[in-house]
Formats: sequence, C-alpha cells, structure tokens
Amino acid sequence: MLLSRQGGRTDGMIIALVNNKGGVAKTTTAVNLAAGLATRTRRVLLADLDSQGSASFSLGVARADLAPSSAEVLLDGVPIRSAIRPTSVEGLDLLTGSMALANADLALADVKGRERRLAEALAPVRNDYAFILLDCPPSLSMVPINALVAADAFLVPVTPQYLAVEGLVNLMEATELLRRGTGARASLLGLVLTQVDRRPKVTGEVIDLIRGHYGDRVFKTEIPINVRLSEAPSFGQTIFGHDPSSSGADAYRRLAAEVLQRCRQDGKK
Repeated sequence: MLLSRQGGRTDGMIIALVNNKGGVAKTTTAVNLAAGLATRTRRVLLADLDSQGSASFSLGVARADLAPSSAEVLLDGVPIRSAIRPTSVEGLDLLTGSMALANADLALADVKGRERRLAEALAPVRNDYAFILLDCPPSLSMVPINALVAADAFLVPVTPQYLAVEGLVNLMEATELLRRGTGARASLLGLVLTQVDRRPKVTGEVIDLIRGHYGDRVFKTEIPINVRLSEAPSFGQTIFGHDPSSSGADAYRRLAAEVLQRCRQDGKK
C-alpha cells in the first residue's frame, strides 16, 4: 500500500504530473488540482520543478522572490523545510521553481544516485502532507526522471489532438523504460483530457480514440477550454480564487474528487 491511513486521511502520496509535450495545460492542472485537493484533504504541497517557474507565478510569487527554490533543494542539498512556503490558498504549500533547474542535467551529471535526489529531499516532509504534486518540465530529462523515481503515481494531462496522441504513446513507452532502468515505482494514476472544445467533430473522434485505447485509465472529467483558466495566472490566483463559478473551476473540483476516489479504489489511500 502506497499510503498509510489514519482517520480516513491520506499520508504522503506523491503524484508527478508529466508530459514531454508542452502546451497541454500541465501546470494549469498541477496548480488547480493541488488547490482542489487542499479543500478536500489536509495539507498539500505543490513542487514547481520547471525552470520557467510557471506554477510559482500562477500562485502569485514574483520572480525576485523565487529563492530558495526547488533548484537549491535538488542541486545544492538545501533542506526542503527551509524552502517550502505557504500560499494564499488555505492548506496549500509551495516549493518554487527556478531558472537554475535548466542546468540540472549538467549539474548532476557526475553525482552518484542523481536520479534519487528528489526522493531523498522529499522524505523529511512526506508525511506532513496528504498529497505532494510535482509539476515537471515538458521533457524527460533529469528533473522529470527524479520526479518519477520519487513519485508513487503519475498523472498525464493530454489535449485531444492527433499529434498529442502520438506523443502520448512515446511518453508511455519512455516511462516504462524508466521504471525498468531505475526501479521507479510510479504507476499511472490516469490521463486527464485538457483544453477540450467539443464543438469540432475531430475533437470527439480523438477523445474516442484515447478513451478506446486507454479505457478507464482516462479520467471521466474533461477540462474545457475556459477563458477564466487562462486569466487566473495573471492575477496570481487559482481558478477557485479567480472565478469559483466558472466551468474551469467546476471541472477541477470534479477532477480533485475523482483523483481522491481513484486513490481509494486503487488501495493508495
């Protein structure tokens, strides 16, 4: 069992959000799923592992205030407790991203056990949280490898486009090779369809293709294209703070509920 159970609460489940294709609303999903889970469980930690720092900016952190960040924790061995900070969302803490993460492959090239650096860094705080979400960069470089080694499960945001489906096949093959090569234990929690616009016929065709191939591994919840979701980061807010009555907020509430339900069903809670 990946999680202990105490009074119906989850303890320390780590979920990596991964896709080596950009533009799939991965950070949007990481931020808003983390906020949605924080309203339904005890504390949640969101770790921004992207050198662009988009998750951090989405939660109102200024570029000048990023340090200490996940880069110092991962690359320099800074204790993680000193880098975690609260956010304006009750129950949600943040480990910020940093441009220094772009140098992770080079910085860790000669480091023994480099793929386990993040797992070791998270260990002291793992049971402080119900969930730890890892927002990964759009690649399969050393940072997402660390995330997959540290994680109990991984979640894949995917847009309903034919090229995205091709990329998804490659991603699933790559994660399986990684599991074999590193001993990573992360299992697929599910695929979440993002940026969904059901009006074009082709959208439904691609969604049917994805659901037909991956079955119940695809979450029922679909995240729609929603202008409020696009606006929220510019205000440093989650969708729940920016427009809690929007279709985007409703979708992420349902996704958070579905993630919790799936964790219970899979024995991960």
